Amino acid sequence: MPIAILLVDQHLLCRQGLRALLEANEGMAVVGEAGDGRLAVNLAEACHPDVVLIEVDLPGLNGVEATARIREACPEVKVVALSGQSDPGAVTAMLLSGASGYVLKHAGQEDLMSAIRSAVSGRTYLSSQIAGVVVDDLLNRSPRGIKAAASLLTPREREVLQLLAEGHTSREIGRRLEISARTVDTHRRRIMKKLQLRTLAGLVKFAVREGLTSPD
Repeated sequence: MPIAILLVDQHLLCRQGLRALLEANEGMAVVGEAGDGRLAVNLAEACHPDVVLIEVDLPGLNGVEATARIREACPEVKVVALSGQSDPGAVTAMLLSGASGYVLKHAGQEDLMSAIRSAVSGRTYLSSQIAGVVVDDLLNRSPRGIKAAASLLTPREREVLQLLAEGHTSREIGRRLEISARTVDTHRRRIMKKLQLRTLAGLVKFAVREGLTSPD
């Protein structure tokens, strides 16, 4: 049986290139594609791929949050992150959310194939360019600090935080999440209270640091 892969990347051209690359390799088959995190979670639950190859920097629902939801709903499904970022914070956030691998977009084809096969075999794979930096980052964090950062906010609060950091208004966020703008404002106040922050700039900095959104 070929390895069933779900592709998740916001750029259609990138997905098309990845599909062609993967399907040229015997033993791999792309069973679905998604351009955002929410659709990725839904498709993972529907088709139960062996591996989800997911971009970290996704709009609306980022790769970190999508990975956590996929792993919670489908523990048997492995996730491999694909990113242009070598920032250790983003890598660590993906690993803590349940990813089995992290590959840089400018890495070679063999790097990607190794990550997918390692995930299926139950091993963790990191691109050689980032492995050492990530180990240092994890060693410099206390377990208590990692757990606190990961569990400080609820999934809905992290979702609202990401959308706020991306510049969406309360009304826009409400429409996207199918809640009222007033509820969004309530979430924002709770987020700021939990994080002990007073400004939107502070929220954006926290979101970037925790890998919920990119600095761009």
